[in-house]
Amino acid sequence: MNLNEKEKIRAKAILVGIVADKSQAEEVEKSLDELSLLLDTAGGETFATVIQNKSTLDPRTLIGSGKVAEIREMCENNEGEIGLVIFDMELSPAQIRNLEEDIGCGVSVIDRSMLILDIFALHATSGEGKLQVELAQLKYTAPRLIGKGTEMSRLGGGIGTRGPGESKLESDRRHLKRRIVALEEELESLAATRRTMRAQRDRSGLKKVAIVGYTNAGKSTLLNYLTDAGILAEDKLFATLDPTTRKFTLPGGETVLLTDTVGFIKKLPHHLVNAFKSTLDEAVSADIIMILTDASDPEYASQLECTEQTLDELGAQDKPTLYVFNKCDRIEGELFVDRTPSRRHTVCISAKTGMGCDELAEKLEELVHEGKSRVVFKIPNAEQRALNVLYKEATVEDVDYGAEYVTVTAVVDSKVRGMLKKYDTQAKDIKADEDY
Repeated sequence: MNLNEKEKIRAKAILVGIVADKSQAEEVEKSLDELSLLLDTAGGETFATVIQNKSTLDPRTLIGSGKVAEIREMCENNEGEIGLVIFDMELSPAQIRNLEEDIGCGVSVIDRSMLILDIFALHATSGEGKLQVELAQLKYTAPRLIGKGTEMSRLGGGIGTRGPGESKLESDRRHLKRRIVALEEELESLAATRRTMRAQRDRSGLKKVAIVGYTNAGKSTLLNYLTDAGILAEDKLFATLDPTTRKFTLPGGETVLLTDTVGFIKKLPHHLVNAFKSTLDEAVSADIIMILTDASDPEYASQLECTEQTLDELGAQDKPTLYVFNKCDRIEGELFVDRTPSRRHTVCISAKTGMGCDELAEKLEELVHEGKSRVVFKIPNAEQRALNVLYKEATVEDVDYGAEYVTVTAVVDSKVRGMLKKYDTQAKDIKADEDY
């Protein structure tokens, strides 16, 4: 049997959710729907969904023996078709081993986090992205694979088992810790390089805008529309892992830096958050946050809440924020805004068609200029270093070179205005009035 045939056999999966309280039933069903989308992104197909109503979890298998028997019977009756059983909650190594032994039929058992890690392995393209995925896999997945013995040869052959790090695990598990340390050191080196690049962008004086949001909200599509970035944009979860930064010119002529970031999702594995810390720091270091939400998704409210919660955990919750509701070409955009919580900076768009993107640019410009004012400076010709400060730290709108002075009209924040107070014509007028 070749690898492609094995992939086809292992592609079908049974999804398992647990309802511990009747009030959670609807939430569990929605989470399983999302798990099915994750499986589709990984290249698999949902064969069946099993829900266990159980207030007390079985420490050995989470679900009861009756449900285990039901899953085993399903696998036996469809032998060769079902290769995976995926739980929508985290499993311990012992629980995975027990479930695989009880179900049998050569079926592998993984959890939601392992599936997400598999998708990240599938979509990692940059060197840093692959290292981040490998580190997360070794920290999370490897302990759950120990004990499979000769079955370790299955690694790399199906959903939940592929990735850049598994061949190392298969050949020499004794060096896992050493490999993890090496990966952390290498990623720290790359993180230092990324910090240097951020510092260079800071020195450029350009405002940094991070496009964040739930996975598949349309962040890459928006960046492509605004800047012709040419990055991959697919209607799948986690199509983008590596941040991409492009320049974008606002309606008034000022340039900002837009950065596409990795999407958020509920129950994101902690090891994944830690491994991708340098990538997620793009949001932390941004001057402005642009939260993109798929307005056409029935779960947009909970997805937006997840995004805001993740930003809060990253320490980026207090930054100036523009709320962008995407895919409004599929719905009544104005009615949608009317029923959303009141937010000062909100816009409805379609990144695919460009609808509302002009308004988005205008609102982004408002945020960039928030707290700024238009000031006229009179700078003596002998002190034109101050003009360099304005070009670097502000938006220069007009320059008039006179015999003794350079008269400059610029949009500045309070910090720059304070630095150049002695050239501020309005400040001089105020001082003259006070003296009078």
